[in-house]
Amino acid sequence: MSKNVAAYYDKGISPQQFMDSMNKNQESFISWSEQFSWESNEQQEFFQSLSFRDDLRCLILMAEWCGDVIRNVPVVFKALEPTLMPVEVMIMEQFPELMDQFLTGGGKAVPIVIIADTGGFVLAQWGPRPKHVQEVMTEFKQLNPDREAADYNEKIQVARQEMGRQYGEGTGYQHVIVQELRDILSTL
Repeated sequence: MSKNVAAYYDKGISPQQFMDSMNKNQESFISWSEQFSWESNEQQEFFQSLSFRDDLRCLILMAEWCGDVIRNVPVVFKALEPTLMPVEVMIMEQFPELMDQFLTGGGKAVPIVIIADTGGFVLAQWGPRPKHVQEVMTEFKQLNPDREAADYNEKIQVARQEMGRQYGEGTGYQHVIVQELRDILSTL
């Protein structure tokens, strides 16, 4: 992973600017954010323990129309808050060349959380969704490579319904995201 994102530093917007400027899904985004809670004090302390580090930066590729952004990014924002890490939102349509560097299975999927050092070297990434939910889409794409197939749209709707089931009704998926982020950050 020898990607460098330094050229994008200070070109995005803050999490608060993103939330304030939302035209779509703002209510849902804020609702998921308000429902966030730490699974344990120990989890929260881990993220707080990163606040002494000044060598990490975060860029998040996203778009307000995306359901995975609406569910997942509030969790990412809340988890990263105690780290004091600079976090910038990069709207995918405004940064197509950055998006092209972070494709998921060959396609554009958001959110993509990019963790880099102060020099812009990418250390890790997360997204677009928790691993167990992403597995549904990965399997779908392997079984349905032809987007022009007559039954493609029908089948992708079924996959999306299954992804919804994998997320579940409540906020349990949020703890999965926090743990996945912790797993990534603990290796840096």
